[in-house]
Amino acid sequence: MATNQLSPKIFACSQSIELAEEIASAYGTKLGNVITTHFSDGEFQPAFEESIRGRRVFIVGSTFPSTDNLMEMLLMCDAAKRASARHITAVMPYFGWARQDRKDKPRVAIGAKLVAKLLETAGATRIMTMDLHADQIQGFFEKPVDHLYASTIFLPYVKSLKLDNLTIASPDMGGSKRAYAYSKYLESDVVICYKQRQKANVIAHMELIGEVEGKNVILVDDMIDTGGTLTKAADLMMERGAKSVRAICTHPILSGNAYERIENSQLTELIVSDTIPLKKSISKIKVVSCATLFADVMHKVQDNTSISDQFLM
Repeated sequence: MATNQLSPKIFACSQSIELAEEIASAYGTKLGNVITTHFSDGEFQPAFEESIRGRRVFIVGSTFPSTDNLMEMLLMCDAAKRASARHITAVMPYFGWARQDRKDKPRVAIGAKLVAKLLETAGATRIMTMDLHADQIQGFFEKPVDHLYASTIFLPYVKSLKLDNLTIASPDMGGSKRAYAYSKYLESDVVICYKQRQKANVIAHMELIGEVEGKNVILVDDMIDTGGTLTKAADLMMERGAKSVRAICTHPILSGNAYERIENSQLTELIVSDTIPLKKSISKIKVVSCATLFADVMHKVQDNTSISDQFLM
């Protein structure tokens, strides 16, 4: 009886129900019941429809726009705190607002830090996420952060492709560390794209550092938004004699005309995880599930065991 009282419960925010169901199934349980009341002005109120007193609670929800997704996570953390949950883990496969991780110009907010404080104030006692836009965001929290890496799920898929003359590429200087980590595991070469932005989501100029002629290239990035950078990089690499160009992007934000850009690009394939649900399916997009990875780490958190063996890099 005591073991049952302490067994964890998994709940989902509305934007991540499908992924949360897969995580719960991989964990070996079912999603807990949450009812959300909507008011005519757009306000909403989630409520747990079962007791969570003394339990460890996992709340699964990616916080991509709109801001309602973040607000729902905050409200559910607050509700769990007020319902006397023992531990509250905010499982955020995609941690939104992470691009605002520093003051890169005068008089701007550091949105990632603000979100961290909001989550802690709401009652989150632990954060679980994957491929943060900047690793240092972990330091914005005073609570434990389990920062998982999508390489754990992507690298086995890449190896299954059995590509010869493989080269890993970073679409910008900031992603070079990630590219080098992939290349070390795959024992491949690395090339870097150097880009200058005209403004957010608009590239003024791009240049390639390294050789891609005759290579099967895989671009690696943490997210894909409008698709402008990756499609431009793929075009540049094919012009320089690449045999094929694929892209791995953990978080498929895919805003604006991103789907059309990808479909019409020289990318052979775009490989993404399911941290954010796709708005539509197209032939060039391959989805690799992160559900088992999160379920395994959640088991280890519940059992107070190390998660370091989950990292391939």
